[in-house]
Amino acid sequence: MIPALEDPVPRRAAEICRGTLRLLGHLGYYGLTEMTLANNRRADIAAIGPAGDIWMIEIKSSVADFKSDHKWREYMDYCDRLTFAVSDDFPQDLIPAEAGLIVADAFYGAVIREAPDARLVPARRKAVTLRFARLAASRLSGFADTGWTPADDGLTSPLT
Repeated sequence: MIPALEDPVPRRAAEICRGTLRLLGHLGYYGLTEMTLANNRRADIAAIGPAGDIWMIEIKSSVADFKSDHKWREYMDYCDRLTFAVSDDFPQDLIPAEAGLIVADAFYGAVIREAPDARLVPARRKAVTLRFARLAASRLSGFADTGWTPADDGLTSPLT
């Protein structure tokens, strides 16, 4: 039996995501993947910087992925900057001028073009920041709870 080949599209998207998150961390921005916005759209990466500015990163793993997705403009109302993250073989001239551009692989990335700054109004910034914080706390709580058993905390005896 021949093993199934891994689908390269999700792998490429995961690699771009990993490198982009590493780049963002180096720039002082910390991101969450798959954050649902108030308009029910889901940003591939939402990141908050040291001054509280909010970036949304849309990952495109192929030209077909880019051409089939027109919802990216709907993220612009929820961030200060919208940026596309692509691989190094993606045709960069396809990326619209109203968005920034990051080129990334599984290990790192580079900002090729900064996104135009479109500052959020304070009420929207507060709402997005609160959504971000709650999602981060929820994921951290879930991670801390994974695999826990009563005997693990040193405070209780296992049931006998």
